[in-house]
Amino acid sequence: MTLGLESPAPPIKVENWLRGQPLTSFQPGKVYIVEFWATWCASCVAALSDLVQLQEKYRDSGVEVLGIAAGERAQTAEKARSKLDAWLTEKLPNLNYRVGLDYTREMDELWMDSSFSIGISTSFVVDRDGHIAFIGSPTQLEEVKRFCRRF
Repeated sequence: MTLGLESPAPPIKVENWLRGQPLTSFQPGKVYIVEFWATWCASCVAALSDLVQLQEKYRDSGVEVLGIAAGERAQTAEKARSKLDAWLTEKLPNLNYRVGLDYTREMDELWMDSSFSIGISTSFVVDRDGHIAFIGSPTQLEEVKRFCRRF
């Protein structure tokens, strides 16, 4: 399956939610920003901080940010989870959106591989109808408003 603009959004397949309540599916009428990142990615820290501000600014407009930690390097899922939890506590104490761990790489395959996205951090915007409206750098997210009506 190839994932591109206007494609239906793939499912959410997260085995461990470290922040926020678990989310199993996208709700119609909401805009979702799905951000793929990792603790070892230097540029991701700035992007994640920007997402905190973006979530705060657009929360009342029906926008929800989901951080997907992809590619964490650890021997087991539990070690990856512990490492990620400590990292989030230290680096992003004011985190205001959901964060899930993708240790099995299922989300990575459904989203990143299917869209031929090579590096992280990578953002996907799911519009109010459940379709992909944007794939790209999180630095361009402020410009995404033109892609999503009422965003």
